[in-house]
Amino acid sequence: MFKRRRPLPIIHRLKELVWPRSGWRRSFVYMVHRLGRLPGPPYRIAAGVACGAAVSFTPFMGFHFILAAMLALLVRGNVIASAIGTAVGNPWTFPFIWIWTYNVGLWMLGDSHDYPLPEHLSMHYIFDNFTSVFWPMFLGGLPTAVVAWLGFFWPAHALVLQYQRRRRRRLRRKVMKKKRGESGRVYVGQEVE
Repeated sequence: MFKRRRPLPIIHRLKELVWPRSGWRRSFVYMVHRLGRLPGPPYRIAAGVACGAAVSFTPFMGFHFILAAMLALLVRGNVIASAIGTAVGNPWTFPFIWIWTYNVGLWMLGDSHDYPLPEHLSMHYIFDNFTSVFWPMFLGGLPTAVVAWLGFFWPAHALVLQYQRRRRRRLRRKVMKKKRGESGRVYVGQEVE
């Protein structure tokens, strides 16, 4: 329905991922509108976003959408909102997330050995080095995910609640305006039959 008549070449699509033509602010505003218009109460939408954000702090790359959807179903959150929330984990934030969870995991294990992470950290390296990399990242990701869930839930809840209230007011005014127009009152510029 909203597709282009002539699809963009792959180079332009990749460029749009890195730097949207309409700008980051407009992309953010679009996401706010998209979240606000999701069906359901603010709790469900905010819980979905928080689940997606929390799962982004786990080392299960490639399974974030599935895990976020399962977690959203457990807490009665919106599954679509959970998919949107996984955008927290992206190519720009993953290096910081991985280093953070790895160091927190080492601290939790009481391990003073700082295993050097390779310059080009990949999923294969993480899964191939289960005890030295994956396990600390998993342990460090759990408390970080809980904090992330809380940190994303409350602002998302307030944002969706405010958006839905404003939208309901706008729709109510529109309906009232239409009813007043149909009630037979004569307005300036309106002809009387």
